[in-house]
Amino acid sequence: MRRATKTQTDMTLGKYLGALRANSGFTLRQVEEATEREVSNAYLSQLENDKISKPSPNILYTLAALYGAEYDRLMELAGYISSSKRTNDSTRHGRIATFSEFNLTPDEEAEMIDYLKFIRQRRTHNDKVG
Repeated sequence: MRRATKTQTDMTLGKYLGALRANSGFTLRQVEEATEREVSNAYLSQLENDKISKPSPNILYTLAALYGAEYDRLMELAGYISSSKRTNDSTRHGRIATFSEFNLTPDEEAEMIDYLKFIRQRRTHNDKVG
């Protein structure tokens, strides 16, 4: 059985939200506009920098909808709910379906999101050039 390591436990809501926003290609101001000012760019910046760790469920719902993210995951990272399943070496993680067999940690999941963003940016750039 794997033991929890620091990298498995240090994923914060702020880091996760920052990765989701980056993957979506939004700036802080664009999030503010897209949420019709429900989430101000200053508030989102404080969230992403872990100055605010427990926003209201309404804010989390709005961001989950905008980013196409799992609301339950945001609620879990904010401490409102606990994980409904515990993973071990014989279970699948499933947050990023293609890589679910690797039981990704939250940090690894965020890195995969960042890598996906890189690939999408490269594809967009190649489409414009070609």
